[in-house]
Amino acid sequence: MTMTAAISSADADPHHLGRTVEHPGPAPKHIVTAYGFWIFLLSDIVMFSCFFASYAVLVNQTAGGPKGGEIFDLSNVAIETVCLLLSSFSCGMASIAADLRNKLYFYLSMVITCVLGLAFLAIEFREFAALVSRDYGPSRSAFLTAFFSLVGCHGLHVSAGILWLLTMVAQVFAKGFRGDIMRRMTCFALFWHALDIVWVAIFSVVYLLGAGT
Repeated sequence: MTMTAAISSADADPHHLGRTVEHPGPAPKHIVTAYGFWIFLLSDIVMFSCFFASYAVLVNQTAGGPKGGEIFDLSNVAIETVCLLLSSFSCGMASIAADLRNKLYFYLSMVITCVLGLAFLAIEFREFAALVSRDYGPSRSAFLTAFFSLVGCHGLHVSAGILWLLTMVAQVFAKGFRGDIMRRMTCFALFWHALDIVWVAIFSVVYLLGAGT
């Protein structure tokens, strides 16, 4: 009986040398939330990939209308890019301030992020308005349809991000840095940085390559 018990014990715990094995419980909520939001971001990236593919197919279908090199103003686009990249930096600073529970720097960083995001949208809206006033709207050609769809979809995401930002500021002001609010802040930061990545692709594929046509 003693030998049987010893063999059973060795079979049950061959590597832990008699130590108690603790089975981990469910993953923490912030990990589950971040994982689920990454899945959402990946689905968003797939959607933008479809827009990029459509643009690549239709970029030369101008129907006698203007090409990218005739309508793109790279100086304005450069300012847009700087605004969005700086807003990503300030968003990162807001995340650090939230981790440190520093409301002053959190509010300051979020305000800077919001102002830079609004500046980006204002420049983009002015660009769209100028094109439409010259009769270069999305119905002018397949190229312009693809251009307005891709860039406009990104602009809508930035608008949604700004609304989310304002909601986050209001929640921190009303409830402080609670656990659920910190999880939402993590998701917001991931979303905002993802918009930067998409914009870098738009800047490179649409504007830089298009300006040479």
